Amino acid sequence: MFKAFANDTDVLNIQGDALTVTNDPVRIVISGTLELTRDRVGLKAALALQQAIASVVDVLQRDTSLPERVADEPPAPTSTVDNPFV
Repeated sequence: MFKAFANDTDVLNIQGDALTVTNDPVRIVISGTLELTRDRVGLKAALALQQAIASVVDVLQRDTSLPERVADEPPAPTSTVDNPFV
């Protein structure tokens, strides 16, 4: 079972590797192309995707300290260091 934001090692592959859901403590990355066919294979893929998205939504809704936006850049340096090559 995919547990969103639990670690930075889990990857959920749906229909082989047609669609991948990559876990990270700060962000979930969904990539690929998934065709949901009207058959048992399509149902299995749809249920896997539904479970992954439900896990993401559940974690986000339960987080009472959810920031407005995650910083894309590392924080600015707070001090300087002497250049050892000068």
